[in-house]
Amino acid sequence: MKATDHIIDIIKREGAVTAKHVAQRLNITTMGARQHLQSLESDGLLHIEDVKVKVGRPNRHWSLTDKGHANFSDRHADLTVQFIDAIETVFGSEGLEKVAKERELITLANYAEQLIGLSDLESKIIKLTELREKDGYMAEYQKDHSSFILIENHCPICKAASRCKALCQSELNVFQSLVGENTRVERDEHIVSGARRCVYRFTQR
Repeated sequence: MKATDHIIDIIKREGAVTAKHVAQRLNITTMGARQHLQSLESDGLLHIEDVKVKVGRPNRHWSLTDKGHANFSDRHADLTVQFIDAIETVFGSEGLEKVAKERELITLANYAEQLIGLSDLESKIIKLTELREKDGYMAEYQKDHSSFILIENHCPICKAASRCKALCQSELNVFQSLVGENTRVERDEHIVSGARRCVYRFTQR
């Protein structure tokens, strides 16, 4: 992977970064990192925000522009939206909901098979994170004092989900079914609603 591609991947996963942070992650000089960042900025993939600090010059942070985020877009997104439009035209909104439900059931069956033998909640969330990563969601697992957290830094079905809200609800339904009624699943952040990422919190009741 080229250094610039690696930088874009880091920012997509972690949000805005400084040149120093990039240098540490790529094991290069800060000057070298800054040159890569400036090149990506010139290409319209990054934009700059100077953050004030108590002492000294502001810290310069780079984050992805819409063009930068588009690097991760599903190449088949437009075609998928066209299929959604066609389904709704031919079968109506009820038909579209049925298709979304069928996708939900297929996804649930696939994930449930992968989680067989895992009895505790944390093991299930860790495995689910691996499955979502393989499916292109750039997924990460975290844990705080009371919850298990699944972070998705990218949504490969974002365009489709923006067109068909039932797809986003399906994600929640699948996760809830996988962990059972003794665990509450909440979406704290949502890409379709304008957030940088989707964040799901799993809390035992």
